Amino acid sequence: MRVLPILFFLGCPLWAFDLRPWTDVQNRRIEATLVRGDTQSIVLQLVDGREVPFPLEKLSLPDREYVEKNRALLPTMVTPARPTAATTPKTPPINNDALNFDAPWPERVKFTEDPEIVTVEESAEKKRFVYESANYRYICDVRLAQSVVKGFAVMFEATHLYCRTLPLGINAGEKTDGKHLILLFEEFSEYVKAGGPPDSAGVFMGGRGVVMVPLTSLGVRPVGSSYMLDRDKSSKTLPHELTHQLTPPQYYRQGAMGWFSEGIAEFVAVTPYRAGSYNVRGNIKDAIDYATGYGSKDMGGRALGKNINLPPLKDFMLQDYSSFLKNPQINYGCGLLITTYFLYLDGDGDAKRLKAFLKKLHENKSSEAPLELLLDGRSFEQLQADIVKGWSRRGVDFTFRN
Repeated sequence: MRVLPILFFLGCPLWAFDLRPWTDVQNRRIEATLVRGDTQSIVLQLVDGREVPFPLEKLSLPDREYVEKNRALLPTMVTPARPTAATTPKTPPINNDALNFDAPWPERVKFTEDPEIVTVEESAEKKRFVYESANYRYICDVRLAQSVVKGFAVMFEATHLYCRTLPLGINAGEKTDGKHLILLFEEFSEYVKAGGPPDSAGVFMGGRGVVMVPLTSLGVRPVGSSYMLDRDKSSKTLPHELTHQLTPPQYYRQGAMGWFSEGIAEFVAVTPYRAGSYNVRGNIKDAIDYATGYGSKDMGGRALGKNINLPPLKDFMLQDYSSFLKNPQINYGCGLLITTYFLYLDGDGDAKRLKAFLKKLHENKSSEAPLELLLDGRSFEQLQADIVKGWSRRGVDFTFRN
């Protein structure tokens, strides 16, 4: 084994690399400095001084080429004396529940892996057809064509990846035997019989941790005895409900419940999606189109218009869920716009206040204590004025009633 010498001058390594942007295979970017590595992984030092390991296989091709080009100057991982089999340390498991508020904001999230679909059961007699992908098990009462199964699996996994990539601590979701559960129904009446609200296009049953959707709400069409994907249709129902399934229970508390819990689900759902890829960059226009009109290419929307009238902001944020649901069009649409405001238009446009608010929710604080972090020294009236100003620049006029 070749050992490379490491030279120091006044405590500074002569092999130090420059701070540069790094991109992973999902096109997520972060500023960091290369500090050491081996043939399997590298260690990056973030701008705040933290060091994080990163597998080479997860890096973009240009970054892997950069590492290889500089390998001769790269200090190897510090390796102690060769341990015995009994003391060989195990690689710590990835903590899927870890909060990710410090991660960079994505521009595009693309699911590029094989969804590894498994057909668990197909029984026409029982009207039970069960399919699985990496994170999901979906049960339908009618056989689905393989193209539909794959299309759904890619959408499920891409949405899972998108939600978990957003640096908003969306880290929950109850699993059944290691999978998130989705129930699909051929007939709307069967969906209602199973507990789906009669006036809904889909629902997340929080007590059961199950997403239920009738096929009539999805971009599919009947062909013979099966269903095929309909390229002329677009479905925002599944991404919306899948986001609910992954949303931490803390985000359903009063103060976040309603305006944010529905707003973030709407935000994910309106983000342009195609073939496993969510285009996050510039999706503020899609949020506006969906909330104020009929969505991109008239594919559905809240149709609120550009002049929106709401009750006082504090009342809107603290209303109970039953009140929120009494006027779903305006409340869902405004939840989307206010959530989008805190993501893109508030302060320096870095969602700093929203992240502080969500962190406080994770600490099991009361409903109004986290809201103080959204206010950040402002009164609700001042925050209202900021929202009005922020959206007026985008052509949307908010009015908050006294």
